[in-house]
Amino acid sequence: MKFKFNTHVLSSLGLVIVVAGLLLWFFWGGTAAPQYRSAKIEQGDLVAVVSASGTLNPVVSVSVGSQVSGQLKEVLVDFNSVVKAGQLIARIDPETFEYKLRQSEANVNAARTGVLREEINLTQALRDAAQRQSLFEKNFISAADRDKAKSTAEAQQAMVDSARAQQAVMQAQLAQARVDLARTAIRAPVDGVVTRKNIEPGQTVAASLQAPELFVIAKDLRDMQVEASIDEADVGRIREGQAATFTVDAFPGRTYRAQVRQVRKAALNVQNVITYVVVIAARNEDLQLLPGMTANVRITTDQRENVLKVPNAALRYRPAEKSAEFQTKVADGTQTSAGGGNGVLRAMYERMQQELKLDSAQKQKLEQLFAGQREKYAAVREAPEEARKGMIERNRTELRGQINEVLNSEQRKQFETIAADLRGRGGAGGAVGLVRGRVTVLENGKPKVLNVQLGISDGSMTEIQGEGITVGMEVITGVVTPNGKAKPASTAPRLGL
Repeated sequence: MKFKFNTHVLSSLGLVIVVAGLLLWFFWGGTAAPQYRSAKIEQGDLVAVVSASGTLNPVVSVSVGSQVSGQLKEVLVDFNSVVKAGQLIARIDPETFEYKLRQSEANVNAARTGVLREEINLTQALRDAAQRQSLFEKNFISAADRDKAKSTAEAQQAMVDSARAQQAVMQAQLAQARVDLARTAIRAPVDGVVTRKNIEPGQTVAASLQAPELFVIAKDLRDMQVEASIDEADVGRIREGQAATFTVDAFPGRTYRAQVRQVRKAALNVQNVITYVVVIAARNEDLQLLPGMTANVRITTDQRENVLKVPNAALRYRPAEKSAEFQTKVADGTQTSAGGGNGVLRAMYERMQQELKLDSAQKQKLEQLFAGQREKYAAVREAPEEARKGMIERNRTELRGQINEVLNSEQRKQFETIAADLRGRGGAGGAVGLVRGRVTVLENGKPKVLNVQLGISDGSMTEIQGEGITVGMEVITGVVTPNGKAKPASTAPRLGL
């Protein structure tokens, strides 16, 4: 009995300890003030860049092929051979073409003889026709005999014309045979360096509808270019003449200077991802860069000096406690996240009213359009992260198309400028005050949200400006969880037009 009593007491005591521990954690540990991670607002220069990768190639590369078929008798160049324009670099066995040339020459001689024979016959027929005409005038022969001689002469003239045409055909075949024989000698079309060789002596070249590629000659390896694929979300920030830099894995630690030469308008669709090729020119004076290298490119699209900037994590942070008042502000667009959809829509509509001189009918249609888009942007915030980008692009394309239907041609041009400004892209598009955001600071131990206006970003820091924002002010970038790790800031999709 004593053993049972002690066991019961110990079990009850253990249960009391567990319950007490849970209560202590609930009332003290569960309500402990959260620990924040913070960063200071800095002042300095900021550079906005677009990063991409591409392939390094010579500006001019010429593919050398063959227009005739045959067996390669000799190849006179190899990889990296320096060649001059007109230099013999390979030869196809010319024996077959030499025989064709001799045959064509014989055909021309035979045709020339045929023409001479027909011309002699024509001379005889004309003489006979003249004699018949003289006899007819003296009434020695009938008109039928005269006409017969005349017809014979005319027929012989046609035979002469036919023989001459046949001679012209043979002469053309002779010229073609000479050209084909000359084409057995493959020559370099430009000065340059052989970067590719696809043949060896003894191989058979079969030229059909498309000439086979035998060599590739780079005209000048000092003049190189990078063909980089730029996402459609960033291509609007790229302009010809913008400065760029790139690196290659072969020479780590070295940065090469370059410049945007061309933005090609041909879109590439790879798995529903639209990209555009941007050509970036670079000099290769020391010939270290080789064709085919992968270049990691950074294009400078905008830069600012002596501006206030914060880490992007500070713009993504959201306080855990969200009051009904705060939720209401978010819903009506007065409180927005960085690049939030409602804030951008509101700014867009206000600027269109001020700058486009809308009439009453246009205002009514635009109000309906923007009202319908608010629900769609709200759905984006609730969607999974991987689906947001596609939804944003569809909403943006749909809204821009609907707005353009409402506006006239002059208003459309102004609208494009406004849309670019609100995206913070190109020229005045990066001006501060066109995109809204917010940062959170600690005031009396509690988080306080401050509205800010966003400028350009370099991917890690973003330019900001706003009332009460000063250098050195600490902003919250995240919350430290009980295990000591920082809780990642929530991400907000960029919904701007």
